[in-house]
Amino acid sequence: MLIKKEDIPKVSNMDMNIIHEVEVELVNKLYDALKENNIEEAEKLFEEFLREVEDHFSEEEEMMIESGYWARAMHKAEHDTMREKLNNLYENWKNNKNPQEVINFLETEYAPWLNLHISRWDSETAMHIGDSI
Repeated sequence: MLIKKEDIPKVSNMDMNIIHEVEVELVNKLYDALKENNIEEAEKLFEEFLREVEDHFSEEEEMMIESGYWARAMHKAEHDTMREKLNNLYENWKNNKNPQEVINFLETEYAPWLNLHISRWDSETAMHIGDSI
């Protein structure tokens, strides 16, 4: 397990909390498959994880547009940076199927980034969004 559910920061928007929990559940499955060196399962889960991340980011970005959130461009830039990193990681994965490379990224970049991103950007965004959607 990479991230414990109870360690995910909570924000004031229930939809965003659910999005985060679903993503963490999936990244934990991917992480476990990688640790077990189950390449076939990791391949399937990696693709599913990328779709979930894109759904997560797109849904938040749509909420920001609908609510007129003032810092939308900065928040989206954070998403775009992680999108690029994950897409580059997946391209490397397709070429070399190196579980340790993905494990290292998830441990040293993705997990800390997610925690910080939720604490900083998502918590502020959630307060702005409130029930305005």
